[in-house]
Amino acid sequence: MNSLDRSLYESVNRFARNTSFAHGFMSAYAVYGGLVVLGLLGFWAFFRARNVGALQSARVVWVGAATLIALGLNQPIIHFFGRPRPYNSIPGMEVLIARANDFSFPSDHGTVAGAMIVGLLLVDRKVGIFAAVFGLFLGFARVYVGAHYPGDIVAGLIWAGLFVAVTLPLATKLLSRPAEYLLHTGFAPVISSGGRRAI
Repeated sequence: MNSLDRSLYESVNRFARNTSFAHGFMSAYAVYGGLVVLGLLGFWAFFRARNVGALQSARVVWVGAATLIALGLNQPIIHFFGRPRPYNSIPGMEVLIARANDFSFPSDHGTVAGAMIVGLLLVDRKVGIFAAVFGLFLGFARVYVGAHYPGDIVAGLIWAGLFVAVTLPLATKLLSRPAEYLLHTGFAPVISSGGRRAI
């Protein structure tokens, strides 16, 4: 698996060398741009959820919360595996962003993307499809700029996606009463466009 990961990484790195015209965009997208896009998609899903009801809004909020939880849980996982960044193991690679001194497996960006993709697909398929496109492209961008092996990205996508998929049904049950309660408070217009009428 490591040899395949290295081979794929080197192939993408050669592609990056030959597409210097894209370096600026890919670097920006790989560091912050992709995360911003996923965050905006989360807000879009929330505003769409308000037209469905308070519980749907709460489910979207949980997707965001679960993403942050997964990102936090990823830190001890990264240190447990202790996999060096590819540019620290393979000499002569093209690296388009600032070199980090931390470990690379699973990818933090891949973790965020995986949680948002699966979560949004489960709560709002239309928005989730956009999240899948932009999230997977973020994963590719992280390899393109030299920061991660493909396996780092795939691991983050899978484990965080599973985390959200497993916790969302439980969160839906736990959030139903709080969502109903909020409909009888001043927060009703925030979580539901139907005001106090829609759960």
